[in-house]
Amino acid sequence: MVVILHPKQREIVLSKDRYRVLLAGRRFGKTVLAVEELAFNALTIKNARVCYIAPTYQAARDIAWDMLKARLKDNPVKINDSRLEVELGGSRIMLRSWENIETLRGQYFDFIVMDEVAQYKNFWVNWQEVLRPTLTDRKGRVLFISTPLGFNHFYDLYNNPGYKSFHFTSYDNPYLSVEELEKAKRELPENRFAQEYLADFKKTEGLVYKEFERERHVTTDQPKTVDDVLVPIDWGYTNPAGVLRIRVDSDAHYWIDSEYYQKGRTTEQIVDYVKTLKPNKVYPDPAEPDRIEIANRMGLNVMQVSKDIEAGIDSVKSLFKQNRIHIHPDCKNLIYELETYHYPDKKPNQNEKETPVKENDHLMDCLRYALHNYQRPQTNLKFPDEQLIW
Repeated sequence: MVVILHPKQREIVLSKDRYRVLLAGRRFGKTVLAVEELAFNALTIKNARVCYIAPTYQAARDIAWDMLKARLKDNPVKINDSRLEVELGGSRIMLRSWENIETLRGQYFDFIVMDEVAQYKNFWVNWQEVLRPTLTDRKGRVLFISTPLGFNHFYDLYNNPGYKSFHFTSYDNPYLSVEELEKAKRELPENRFAQEYLADFKKTEGLVYKEFERERHVTTDQPKTVDDVLVPIDWGYTNPAGVLRIRVDSDAHYWIDSEYYQKGRTTEQIVDYVKTLKPNKVYPDPAEPDRIEIANRMGLNVMQVSKDIEAGIDSVKSLFKQNRIHIHPDCKNLIYELETYHYPDKKPNQNEKETPVKENDHLMDCLRYALHNYQRPQTNLKFPDEQLIW
């Protein structure tokens, strides 16, 4: 099957950069491009190992599988429909899901396409610990593809100076009807159209912490004084365990300079790490009393933590409004969660109390545990909205 790429697709294909990032609007031709690059690498590299990754297994099958088989139908291939794998000569193309990314640990690849990257959960941990090592033996290359989803990890990838980035809109596909695109522009909210069709980074709708802004709250500055060191813990094992170090200065500003975001860690391992931060006060998830008891026995100064999510969120919001929270740019998972932590879509006539969607929230819980429950030593200082802070 002969595939003719349009000019903007060819521009990406001709790039020799090892890591390429494609930010593109809907129907730009991302999947056609991905399949063509998968086939090209499998056909031109001897005994190639090539992988396509989608957010879910079903997405991998629905988006790329049939198109890949059609692209290779004129070649002698062996197709395994149940495993979503194609063998041609000594090369292999496999389709996998981000939700089961651990299955790729220990493998090796010459080329990987990562599709709809903005939808991947726990991106940095899995990219650094699972996928990046698979490229080492063969000096493998990666094509990261996505439509934006707020200012999350894909925004950071796109702006990484070490990667080659491309930005194209839906209008850059010459095979799309401009009339149809203009109709969508009239029908959709302005921000939604800008994100989906123009591939512009926009804030996620329904954000919990709309007050957070990178320009105001992310900094490499350091506190001039440190009066307290707070360490909140969100326990985890299958899900990542979350830990933050928060230093409190004499002006009641909170400086978050490190994060811990690890899967498969026991309570003892988490506590051992926390002790290296030399905290004065520790604020663990109150839902796991057995693990809190272990933390107490291992010598942590464990504080009581409120279970009131709404009140905790209000406390954090207030501090962001007052510009009293300062986050080091190395805290990538914290920044990602702040920019994706959101409320569910509202239903008609919905009056029930809003509770955030339970995802991308391990460090959001940490932030709330410490900042809502911390009691500063008594001083004569007065601050706006003090009743919301302490």
